[in-house]
Amino acid sequence: MFQVFSASWALFLGMFMLMVGNGLQGTLLGLRGDQEGFSTFALSIVMSAYFLGFLFSSFYTPKLIQRVGHVRVFAAMGSMISAVLILYPVLVEPWAWTVGRVLIGFCFCGVYITAESWLNDASTNETRGKSLSLYMIVQMAGIVFAQFIVSRGDVSGYVLFIIPSILVSLAFTPILLSVKPMPAFEQTKPMKIRELISTSPLACFGMFMLGGVFAAQFGMSAVYGNRVGLTVGEISFFVSSIYVAALVLQYPIGWLSDRVDRRVLIIWISLIGGFGSLVAFLLPGNFALILFSGAVVGGMSNPLYALLIAYTNDYLEREDMAAASGGLLFINGVGAIMGPIVVGSMMEIIGNNGFWLFTAMLMLGIGLFGLYRSTQRSRDDLDMETVHYSPVMASSTPVAAEVAQEVYIEAGEEEEAPAA
Repeated sequence: MFQVFSASWALFLGMFMLMVGNGLQGTLLGLRGDQEGFSTFALSIVMSAYFLGFLFSSFYTPKLIQRVGHVRVFAAMGSMISAVLILYPVLVEPWAWTVGRVLIGFCFCGVYITAESWLNDASTNETRGKSLSLYMIVQMAGIVFAQFIVSRGDVSGYVLFIIPSILVSLAFTPILLSVKPMPAFEQTKPMKIRELISTSPLACFGMFMLGGVFAAQFGMSAVYGNRVGLTVGEISFFVSSIYVAALVLQYPIGWLSDRVDRRVLIIWISLIGGFGSLVAFLLPGNFALILFSGAVVGGMSNPLYALLIAYTNDYLEREDMAAASGGLLFINGVGAIMGPIVVGSMMEIIGNNGFWLFTAMLMLGIGLFGLYRSTQRSRDDLDMETVHYSPVMASSTPVAAEVAQEVYIEAGEEEEAPAA
């Protein structure tokens, strides 16, 4: 792992600063919007806008890179992110923040695609899996550190908006001065949704539902915390618990998924996450239970994302895996766009604990659908070889997903090599 970091330290450092900036603006807008009197529904629209921009960028940015190159795309989108972050406290209006979030989502996705392309190019067959794992750790660490900064600043002022703008600007310096020129960029065409659904209905349904769960975690958790009266420090701790648990449990669940029936594991993880949400819903007002539920849902949902990709790959030929990942990311993105709007509506209709009821319904829904699918298709009757699990962030772009697919394929080829 140290060898991988030393070879691409500038890229990892830059990505850490970018994730701090992204983690700051997500939590900060929820807190500041509440202070400015935004309704829960208005904030849900603002939060949803990020995922709309992210999804649109995942299709358009590769074409932009092919047209003008990685460096120009990287620098242009970084400048846009920095500018929007400063404009947030200047234009304190729901419509302005919604437009800003669309731009931020679009640009962050573009930056991730460019950085992940560089990372993939710098990796070898032997280091690609470790690079992907370290990349995920850096992303999680950046989001968690951002919560620490929020807890130490004044949400009503300008400083907390300036800090992420500075960090994003500084993030490009080590990356642009150290990376080598990129080869020609190639984009894999996603598998048709209808074909993907016929291949794995459970994975498609799970990805759509998880999109809503992730959007609630990333976009609405700070709004929920503010609405129930948590302090800024407690909100930061709550948001951090989601991502720390996701990082800690990613590898144990991945290890287990390579050794047991993945569908059974998907069912259990989903049900555990759903019941974890119900604890906070049924017993509101206890900060310890809020932390517990946040950790359970975060620790179950984030590994479940990579697990569903691996589960789908079990039914595919290797040459189809990259295309399938693009389709799954699209389904997840659609769910993420709708997630904040639905959870915001539920919080207005049934109260703040609608946040937990929403995540419980989605997680339990995945588990129950998995139980139904187990009555429709038996895994024992299929002639297939399971692939290896590889950690993938829920905020990953098609490039990161394809890198993970390469790890799957290379691991399978290594296992077959002695028998050849």
